Amino acid sequence: MIVSYITLFVSSFLAATILPFYSEVILYALIQQGHPGWLLVILAASGNTLGAVVNFYLGWYLLKFKDKKWFYFSDKQIDKMQHWFNKYGVWSLLFAWLPVGGDALTLIAGTMKVRLPVFLLLVGLGKTLRYVAVLYFAGWTHELIHT
Repeated sequence: MIVSYITLFVSSFLAATILPFYSEVILYALIQQGHPGWLLVILAASGNTLGAVVNFYLGWYLLKFKDKKWFYFSDKQIDKMQHWFNKYGVWSLLFAWLPVGGDALTLIAGTMKVRLPVFLLLVGLGKTLRYVAVLYFAGWTHELIHT
């Protein structure tokens, strides 16, 4: 049982980084196996938020290397990302759970030096609500299958 919880936490952590993982599938499977849903949501949301913090700190220090030849982003791309973030503000971090663009938001927040408590609150809330939705969906499908 503990291995299942560790697997969920680690997959949730990795899913929030630039690595392609999908922790919702593991969460859904564990819910269907009868594990306590709210414990699973807490583990998944914690791991996913912690993974987003990794992106945040990568972004925080990323711009120190922008003059290096190997640096991936152009000045134009950085300006565009920062302009977009300034336009929509820190509230956009509520959407850091999105599969496309969510990881980039957390990286950009780091480059924009968003205060960590604000980052944690908004990102953690959005990611928790996503896992609550999976919990609800898993319960709904479980009821559908077993009636």
